[in-house]
Amino acid sequence: MWAKSIGTGVIFMLFMLLKTHPEQAGKLRLPTAIVAFVFINIFLLFTLADLHQPFRMWHIFVYSNWTSAIAIGSFMASGFLGLLTLLVLLAWKKNDGAYDKLLLWTTILAIPVTLYTAGLMAQCTARELWQMPTEAAQMILAATLSGSAMMILLGGSLSYEAKKSLGVILGLSALMAFIIYMSEYVFGPMKAEEVAAIMGYIKGDGPYTVMFWLGQWIAYLLPMLFIVLSRASKSEAILKLAALLALVGLAIVKHVWLSIPQLLPMS
Repeated sequence: MWAKSIGTGVIFMLFMLLKTHPEQAGKLRLPTAIVAFVFINIFLLFTLADLHQPFRMWHIFVYSNWTSAIAIGSFMASGFLGLLTLLVLLAWKKNDGAYDKLLLWTTILAIPVTLYTAGLMAQCTARELWQMPTEAAQMILAATLSGSAMMILLGGSLSYEAKKSLGVILGLSALMAFIIYMSEYVFGPMKAEEVAAIMGYIKGDGPYTVMFWLGQWIAYLLPMLFIVLSRASKSEAILKLAALLALVGLAIVKHVWLSIPQLLPMS
């Protein structure tokens, strides 16, 4: 899910930059397509490895169950990967016109590819913490946060104004994601006994308490602070540090949020 967020997020950010800073963002067409291609393949590789019968994955496409988020997501992710492959080829051939036309459809498809994992989590039995509304918001915010962070690190040719815009997106994404996590943390136990039991793993002396708060600080709080400092001092180095921390912290946050509900016995 971390890799998927980066793979879709950089596409969102490139689309925005080509609209707001077309001359500078033009040099990022090939690097962005390559990064998205690599991280989506990482996402698909780990998704395949997580299947109980990975060598039967072709059943998803041949015997499709259209009530399953896995089947729907597999078709969308495969189509998205195909579009990314074409983007890499078009960028390599410097066919910018065709690239930009295809980028529009790739960006549109990136939205459901980002969101479908929230539907997949919501279908899990007895996992009340993974409710669709909050998880869908977190999927989009993870994409915008990681996408803007990666583009800050990739965008050596971008002006400070362009990077500042990416920093605003990163900071706002971090703020909104943090608010949602804190809302779940504080008010989650009011929803169901199961949620209260799950929250016990990250509250008090729970086994995941340290990792949870470490992720919140590294992914959200420190990047927000560093973005404010970078705007005050106009320092690109501080902005890059915020981007790096956001990427590392997001991996920790996702690991904790995916792990703790699975620790609760089903019976």
